Amino acid sequence: MLSMTFLRLRPQSTVRLAQRTLWSSRVLLEKSSNNNKYNDPFPNLAIRHSPEMDIETPYPNLPPIPRPNESQEKKLARLVYQSRKRGILETDLLLSTFSQRYLHKFSLAELEEYDKLLDEPDWDIFYWATAKKERPDRWKKSKILDMVCEHSKNKEKKVLRMPDL
Repeated sequence: MLSMTFLRLRPQSTVRLAQRTLWSSRVLLEKSSNNNKYNDPFPNLAIRHSPEMDIETPYPNLPPIPRPNESQEKKLARLVYQSRKRGILETDLLLSTFSQRYLHKFSLAELEEYDKLLDEPDWDIFYWATAKKERPDRWKKSKILDMVCEHSKNKEKKVLRMPDL
């Protein structure tokens, strides 16, 4: 059986640990004050973003990656993955259940339109699908977004969960 003294820190070792921490933070402060600079590894914001993107926009959007020779099977697999791994749980759940239900039935033109929809910011897709935000003109006549909106209503009142990959 382990003794309790083994598990407790002795007072001297806590004092030594505190002294060591203070010393290392003092050394770091001295080094940074000698340089008189903030040591940000990326001080220039322009190198963090695409040149096409306006830094002040609320939803920074990078231009989509061109995929000229992508087969329909690869496109379908990529779109299923991108539907699930969006970054916002609400949109992940909505689009992953939508893709599981409809994507395998889509033609190539419909897959292209869905691919363009996935290039939009997550919250915009979610708000358009739930009719919390008006759609922009480029998406007003979209059959795919109409289907996503209809899917978001969950008329069957099913308990939705993330589909398996």
